[in-house]
Amino acid sequence: TSSHTRIGILNNPSSKIKEDNTAIARGILAAFLTQNNSNLKSFLSKLSKEETAKSLAAGTKIVKFLIPGMDGDTFEKKYNTLGLDLIKTQQMFCQEVLKLLPGQMAVISNGR
Repeated sequence: TSSHTRIGILNNPSSKIKEDNTAIARGILAAFLTQNNSNLKSFLSKLSKEETAKSLAAGTKIVKFLIPGMDGDTFEKKYNTLGLDLIKTQQMFCQEVLKLLPGQMAVISNGR
């Protein structure tokens, strides 16, 4: 609700990290790295819908869910080259530093 609010996401999956089960996580990361805030918010809202997750699991390409105004070429290039190491690093941080169980969610605040 404020232009002074920032959000970040750390992935803490409960299953083995593979290309076919990380489409949403890689989509979120690629969007954070390539899109402006207004497009990012709309795209994340679209990705968070259950029907989107089901469609991606069924094999739909993530570019089908891009919204007007997004830089699709930059997003797609980042999405396709992102790899799984970043997600594995985030998972390790969540479990080793934050002491979360695999798949456990948490909210961390660093406000003033």
